[in-house]
Amino acid sequence: MIKKTFLLRLVLDFVAAGLLLAALAYYWLDNTAHELIGTGIFLLIVVHNFFNRRWYGAISKAREARSLIDVMLTISLLVAMLALLVSSLMISRTVFGFLRLKGGFTVRQIHILAAYWSLIFVAIHLGVRWKRIMHAARSALNISGESTARTLALRFIAGVIAAYGLLSSFVMDVGSKLWLQMSLDGWDFEESTPGFFLNWISVAGLYIFLAHYVLSGIQKRKRRADSPPEVANTPVCKTAAHFEGDLPSHRLQIPTDLVPVKQNTAGRDR
Repeated sequence: MIKKTFLLRLVLDFVAAGLLLAALAYYWLDNTAHELIGTGIFLLIVVHNFFNRRWYGAISKAREARSLIDVMLTISLLVAMLALLVSSLMISRTVFGFLRLKGGFTVRQIHILAAYWSLIFVAIHLGVRWKRIMHAARSALNISGESTARTLALRFIAGVIAAYGLLSSFVMDVGSKLWLQMSLDGWDFEESTPGFFLNWISVAGLYIFLAHYVLSGIQKRKRRADSPPEVANTPVCKTAAHFEGDLPSHRLQIPTDLVPVKQNTAGRDR
């Protein structure tokens, strides 16, 4: 049975991810709402790091490929989040405007770049831990036992989301945003606000999908490499005991007329 504290942490993490998606819609929100959402994100990040503070002590113990990959991705996410936090403080006009920090055009560009990379790293972060998330979901829904039909259905849904996420990557021009290339294409929120969030959710789903299945492939390959080789079916040299079983069970019969009979000489000695 999974602990309730873990479920609470999981809910808070998904709330933070949802707020990050909402913060991307800057031109749909006003600046005050954007800054309040950003403040909520960082408060949840503080809570997340408090619950997972033991992870920092285990960094030096990482030896396996999965652990090393996890460490590198988590540190990358941490760097992106720190860049997002520092830049947000420097350009804040409402919530932290009293700090009177100077942030110009370059800081704003760094803030935007860090936001998009944070979304990608959050998605990968979730994908690496997707097995634990699915286990928590099964436990919360009291689902026990294996079901081939359920597994195939979930994989099909994941594949559809990943495919739509790939298409949405071109629609939202994700590549240009991740490499800080100027783009004049903006989303028309008056035409379709749900479409904006649907596209970005599917993009996040694409990276969750890739992280989960790539890591699963690495783990399967490692298990195959570590498993002992199968013994070939080579003929085994038989011992004397084996040969005894190959002999016929009947004994050799010798005619009785050929066997010399010992004569009784007791009468002669008398």
